[in-house]
Amino acid sequence: MTVLVAPRLAARRRRTGSKIGYIVSLCFLGFVIVAAVFGRLFSPFDADEIDFTAIWAGPGGGHLLGTDQLGRDLFSRLLIGTGETLVGPVALLLLATILGVAIGIVAAWHGGWLDTLLARITDVMFAFPGLLFVVLVIAVFGKGPVTAVVALALAYAPVIAKYTRSLALSEMARPYVDGYRVQGFGGLAICVRAVIPNLLPALVGYLVVLFGEALMSLATLSFLGFGAQPPSSEWGLMVQEGQAGIVQGHFLPTLVPGAAIALVVIAVNIVGVRVADRLLAKG
Repeated sequence: MTVLVAPRLAARRRRTGSKIGYIVSLCFLGFVIVAAVFGRLFSPFDADEIDFTAIWAGPGGGHLLGTDQLGRDLFSRLLIGTGETLVGPVALLLLATILGVAIGIVAAWHGGWLDTLLARITDVMFAFPGLLFVVLVIAVFGKGPVTAVVALALAYAPVIAKYTRSLALSEMARPYVDGYRVQGFGGLAICVRAVIPNLLPALVGYLVVLFGEALMSLATLSFLGFGAQPPSSEWGLMVQEGQAGIVQGHFLPTLVPGAAIALVVIAVNIVGVRVADRLLAKG
């Protein structure tokens, strides 16, 4: 009995630590969402308010986190930029999900040559470096946040399509699908009324985890100058604009938005894994 005490205590501590991490991450994401919606109401300054007398100012003097190379308040820019930073990944995943789920469902339902064709297309997309594909799309259609979102959505769609197809194949083997067919329902009706709703728990859990990666991808494009453009306060662009201060010893303009991106990604991953586990357990 004594030998089993230590493993049990360790397992209990791991569960407790995991639960605390989940709660802290959930509360942090709640704060981030509030900032995204009401950031402009809470910010002490306008995001584009320039003050040449306070360039590279440190925390204090009315500036909670200091200022950037134009004397703009970092805390205000961080709050106001939260909405733009989060809307991009949501729009990206929404578009990618519509395309990916449609491709995956069609491939799983029809099978045969159509499934093979769609599988080969997605394989080609997988073999092609995602960032290079996005850069090529931006080179053709021009840089900007909309182009970046659409390009990344096209890059993410094959990933979601493959995942959806694997789920749909096992779901369509269930007896209720044949029951619907016997009743005279068509393929579209069966997929919309039964198959897709049954796939939603697994898809939602997967998309929550994928959100952090989408946020990082958009921030990377903004950092490279392909996404959000000045005077936007999107976090990836803020990191890029703050680089000039590092040489002069001013780290906060880069550190603040960079830390915000990292914390949101970590919190989303922690919450996403827990949500995915719960949704799959219920399913």
